[in-house]
Amino acid sequence: MSEVNLDEWIDRRGTNSVKWEHTKQVFGHDDLLPLWVADMDFQTPAEVTESILKRAKHPIYGYPGTPESLKTAIKEWIGRRLHTSIDTSHLVFLPGVVYGLHLAAMTLTSPGDKIIVQSPVYPPFFSSVEKTGRHVVENPLIDNNGRYEMDFDQLESIIDRHTKAIFLCSPHNPVGRVWIREELTKLGEIAVKHGLIVVSDEIHGDLVLGEHVQTPFYSLPDQLSEQSICFMAPSKTFNLAGLFASYALIKNKKLRLEFENALARTGAGRLNLFGIEAMEAAYTFGDEWLEEVRRYLDGNADYLVKSFQERIPQIKMTKPEGTYLAWLDCRELKMDDEALKQWMIHEARLGLNAGITFGKQGSGYMRLNFACPRSLLEEAISRLEAALKKL
Repeated sequence: MSEVNLDEWIDRRGTNSVKWEHTKQVFGHDDLLPLWVADMDFQTPAEVTESILKRAKHPIYGYPGTPESLKTAIKEWIGRRLHTSIDTSHLVFLPGVVYGLHLAAMTLTSPGDKIIVQSPVYPPFFSSVEKTGRHVVENPLIDNNGRYEMDFDQLESIIDRHTKAIFLCSPHNPVGRVWIREELTKLGEIAVKHGLIVVSDEIHGDLVLGEHVQTPFYSLPDQLSEQSICFMAPSKTFNLAGLFASYALIKNKKLRLEFENALARTGAGRLNLFGIEAMEAAYTFGDEWLEEVRRYLDGNADYLVKSFQERIPQIKMTKPEGTYLAWLDCRELKMDDEALKQWMIHEARLGLNAGITFGKQGSGYMRLNFACPRSLLEEAISRLEAALKKL
């Protein structure tokens, strides 16, 4: 692995980057420090770039197949990184996890059915249910002094005959929890008891911090995991989101065939040519790069927690167990959500995600992406500090 300097800021302007070049459309200003869209400001592993360039040199870009070597690379990655043995016949490839959430809603349920989401949560969890004609039922997480927990009692109380599935975010975006096996097992037992399918978004599963351990829902006992669909991808792990390549793990043969047939009906069952090359290279050569990135992200999280405690105590941050997303509790600022959003834009000059977009439980919060050189976080803290002095 070639050495990568994570402290180096790489200018992404001029690359059609949503994060860096669409701030005016989203926030009304183009002079903000963008810490919103969940991709990283780190260059991908050199082997990934080399694999893409090598394939690009061939001047014909026809329809690609799905090579067995890719399936093997995924199996070996999940085996050594997540300590889980998978059957490659359980793999279903698709262009993205959000796409998968929409397809799961349409495959597993009928219009008018209910799907449970654990809020506050990534906004497409709501939209993938609502836009497919299903109904969101919320199982809000319990905020235990900044560390969120599942509310199993409330979960059981909201299930009725119209409830067909639960969408799980694991690790959780935006609160940063890495669910432990006991929590996932209890969730799985409730799902089996009531005949629910667990749809588990595990796109951040490789990005656990410190000593925390990711448990794939697929790794639970068969009685539980057979009633699930698990979505994974290299997109967050290796900063490959623009290549639109992900996959599902589905043990249950009947469920897998239903999902594959639904995928075929949409005409989106093939991976992007360069996504295939990138995914295989990342899963084959990316271990050392990922370890370096995880250490850096852990340091970034520590820097933010300390900075808020010592310099901006009005904003609270609990260190996330996974992801590269900070969930900032701004309620002490005593602003409503629109005022908080505008203050961040016009006074702090930061482009962050408004917490209210993650559900009503996100009122008074903001989400900050810390997958960037630390110098950008230092600038963000300085801007916040200066803006607070004007209040």
